[in-house]
Amino acid sequence: MSAVSYAPWIARQATDLLAQRGHAWLLQGPSGLGQYELALALASAWLCEKPTEQGACGDCPSCHAIAVHTHADLEVLMPETVMIELGWPLPEKAQDEIDKKTRKPSKEIRVDAMRDAVEFSQRTDARGRGKAVLVFPAERMNTITANALLKTLEEPPGDVRFVLATEASHMLLPTIRSRCLAHTMKWPEADEALPWLTGQGVPAAVAQDLLRSAGGRPADVLRQAESGLSPDWWAHLPKAMRQGDARHLAELSPAQAIDALQKLCHDLVLRQSGAVPRFFEASHLPASAASVAALTDWFKRLMQSARTAEHPFNAGLMLEALTADAQQTLLSKG
Repeated sequence: MSAVSYAPWIARQATDLLAQRGHAWLLQGPSGLGQYELALALASAWLCEKPTEQGACGDCPSCHAIAVHTHADLEVLMPETVMIELGWPLPEKAQDEIDKKTRKPSKEIRVDAMRDAVEFSQRTDARGRGKAVLVFPAERMNTITANALLKTLEEPPGDVRFVLATEASHMLLPTIRSRCLAHTMKWPEADEALPWLTGQGVPAAVAQDLLRSAGGRPADVLRQAESGLSPDWWAHLPKAMRQGDARHLAELSPAQAIDALQKLCHDLVLRQSGAVPRFFEASHLPASAASVAALTDWFKRLMQSARTAEHPFNAGLMLEALTADAQQTLLSKG
């Protein structure tokens, strides 16, 4: 194992992918499986001065430069909001505009950032190990941005490699997908996910329940824990929605609320179909006569709401509307 420490299921996938050739990888799968971590592991290994079969050494100047987010041969393409969240420095001009409050950080990958990345890919590398471009979340490229990348993906300079990571590959242009080697993220086993979660500071007493509410996705557990979504909160969500209690969602963003309600809807459909619920204990689900058709319609409405969840006109009103819709569905008959 390399000196760089990754979750065991990420380390295994990195080893497998590093043994294969390819100038562009597309890492795809649902959220919480570590697409960003695997993408960074690949880029780090490509640029490492003393790489092993398992990946980057973690000790060389190249690895140190990546660890402090200053590597001259690594271009990171992310929405500005994600770069800030993950600690990557913004371009000087963008940082100045945001500091002066002339605009807010972008939630999409900006086309000017993509053009800078294309120009970067054509330059000579600084450390003699080639160059790498990491794009995450790749679905945040709009059509113009994606088209700016397309030609470089199609005819890449000889010393640059790309890794695109996405939680919604269906939103990418087919031409982008066709120019990459696709890798579907592997799910961790429970016996390795739980020790890893406790190692990240999640109390052992609640790790199993949180992993269930996250659908077996460890990174989502950490996000839920940071948001204060405890096992008790999850256990009371179905009852609160049946009672129309919007206060239960008050501390959530609209996007978080929609995600939680989609999980509730998913499990109600499973129960109505005679299957075992995935995210909730069966005893926590409310008695509901809602048909599978009614629940499916509710899920479609939640998906429509998700499209505007990051730009709600009024977040409080949106949470109240989501609660009212949930209650109406749960109390419906037939």
